[in-house]
Amino acid sequence: MAAKTKLELTWIGKDIRPRLEPRILIEEPEFSYHAKARREGDSFENLLIHGDNLLALKALETDPAVRGKVKCIFIDPPYNTGSAFEHYDDGLEHSLWLGMMRDRLEILRNLLSDDGSIWITIDDNEAHYLKIICDEVFGRGNFVSNVIWAKRTSPANDAKYFSTDHDNILVFAKSLADWKLNRLSRTEKQNTFYKNPDNDSRGPWNSVTYTGNKNRNERPNLYYAIKQPNTGEDIFPPDGLTWRYGVETHNANEADKRLYWGKDGNSRIPRMKMFLSDAGLVVPRSIWPSDEVGSTQVSMNEQKALSKNPFATPKPELLLARILEIATNPGELVLDSFAGSGTTGAVAHKMGRRWIMVELGEHAKTHIVPRMQKVIDGTDKGGVTEAAGWKGGGGYRFCRLAPSLLEKDAWGNWVIRKEYNPAMLAEAMCKHFNYAYAPSTEHYWMHGSSSETSFIYVTTSSLTFEQLRAISDEVGENRSLLICCTAYEAKGESLPNLTLRKIPGAVLDRCEWGKDDYSLKISALPMMADEEEDEAPAAKKTKAGADGDLFDDGE
Repeated sequence: MAAKTKLELTWIGKDIRPRLEPRILIEEPEFSYHAKARREGDSFENLLIHGDNLLALKALETDPAVRGKVKCIFIDPPYNTGSAFEHYDDGLEHSLWLGMMRDRLEILRNLLSDDGSIWITIDDNEAHYLKIICDEVFGRGNFVSNVIWAKRTSPANDAKYFSTDHDNILVFAKSLADWKLNRLSRTEKQNTFYKNPDNDSRGPWNSVTYTGNKNRNERPNLYYAIKQPNTGEDIFPPDGLTWRYGVETHNANEADKRLYWGKDGNSRIPRMKMFLSDAGLVVPRSIWPSDEVGSTQVSMNEQKALSKNPFATPKPELLLARILEIATNPGELVLDSFAGSGTTGAVAHKMGRRWIMVELGEHAKTHIVPRMQKVIDGTDKGGVTEAAGWKGGGGYRFCRLAPSLLEKDAWGNWVIRKEYNPAMLAEAMCKHFNYAYAPSTEHYWMHGSSSETSFIYVTTSSLTFEQLRAISDEVGENRSLLICCTAYEAKGESLPNLTLRKIPGAVLDRCEWGKDDYSLKISALPMMADEEEDEAPAAKKTKAGADGDLFDDGE
C-alpha cells in the first residue's frame, strides 16, 4: 500500500523566517487610563501596545506572565483584497501575505493556554489558503469550525459577479481535547418558537420528531408498535425508519404526556414535546445571521457614534460578544494583535474579561484610546453596553515598544543603545534568556528568575574575581545565577553556581538588531534563487503557479 502523502502549502519565501528581537515595553502614562474608583472584579492591568505587531507578539511571547496564558485570541487581519484602506494597507502581495500570517500565527499559538482558542475573520479571497496554514501551525485535528458571519442585510447590486454577503471566521483550538466551549444564552427570538396550543399546565413547548434515522435491521429494538390514543390503532415507524426511543423510554414519555398527536389528536406519527421551562443553553451554530451578531452597517454606525473619522473596516460589538461568550469566562485573558478600532478590547472590558491589544497605526491613539476612555468612564452607551450591564470601571496601560537594544557606534561596533538605563537593560536581558523580570528588594544581584532556584544578574560593570566570589557565596550551593556583564576577571578557581556572559556579545547573534518594521512591504519580496532561474519554463510554471504558491507533496 502506498505511503500516505502530506499536503503542504508552499510559497516563495516560505523558508525565510524573521529573527525577531524580544523588545521590552515602555509605558506612556499620558495615554494610559483608569477609573477614579476601584470596584471588586475590575482589571487595571489591561494592555494596549502601540507598535509593529510581530515585534509586539515576540515581546509577549517572552513574557512568562502572558506566554501560555491567553484563553481567546481574536484577530481581524488584512484580507489582502487589493483594496486601499485609510488606516492600513490591505493589498499585500499573496506570498508576503502568507508569510506574514504564518509568522504571526506561530507566536500566537505559543501565547494560547492549553484550553484556549483562536478566531480569525477572513473573506473568501484568502480563507482557504489561511485554513491550510492554520492546519500546519495548530494541527488539522484542532480545527473547530468555519463560522459564517452574514455581514450584509441587503445585496450589493453593483457587484460584478456575486454579492459577497458573508465573512468566514476560522476557529482553531490549541488542543481540541482540552478546549470546552460555552453554550449560548437563549434569545427572545428562540423563545418565540415555544407555544402552548393545548394549554398544557407545564407551559409553552416546542416539538421534535419522534422517529430516528436508522432502519429496523440496524436497530431492531427501536422498531415496535405504539398505540394511537384516539383510534387505538397500532402505529409502526414509517418505512426505512425506527422510533427515536426504546420501549421503556417511550412508555415513560407516554406516561408523562409528552407525545403530541396533532391538533385533532388523529395524527399517525407523534411528535415529542420539549418544554421551555426545561430548555437550557443553546449549542452554537455555524451560521451567524446579522440580526443576531450585527452587520457591517451596524458596526459603521457604532464607529460614527464614537469618532468623527470612523475606522474603515470595523466589526460589530455583538459579533465579538458572541465569540467571547463561547470562548471565555469573566476574568480570562483575551488578545487581539490587529486591534484596528479597538472593538475587541471594548467588548472584553464590558464583559469583564482581561485584554491585550496591539496596533501599529496612529489610530491606536486617535481611535482606540478615546474609545477605551469612554468605556472606562461608562459614557459609551452603544454596542453591548446595556446587554452586558456595563457601568464603567477598570483601566489599562498604554505601552510602546522600546527601541532596539543594540546599535552601532561610530566605528561600526555593536554597543548597548544609550537610551537603555540599568533597569531597561536588565529587563531586556531577562527576555533574551527566558527569565521573568522581577528585581529583588533584598538582593542587588537578583533581577529575575527562571525557577525557584535559578536567577539572573545584569550589570554594565566589569566584575573582579573577588566580587564574583562574594556573589557566589551569597547565592549559595542550592541556587544558580547567570551573570551578564561587560567584562569579568577569570581565575583558575571554580565558582560552579555562577554562569558568566559578556554583553553585548552574549546576544549579538540571537536576532536582527535595529529592525522596527515587519509590516512587509512589497519591496521585501525575496528574490528567486539562481538555480530556479535556470529551470525549463515548464518546470517554472509547475513550481510557482500563477501566484507563486502551490500544493506540494511533503515527505
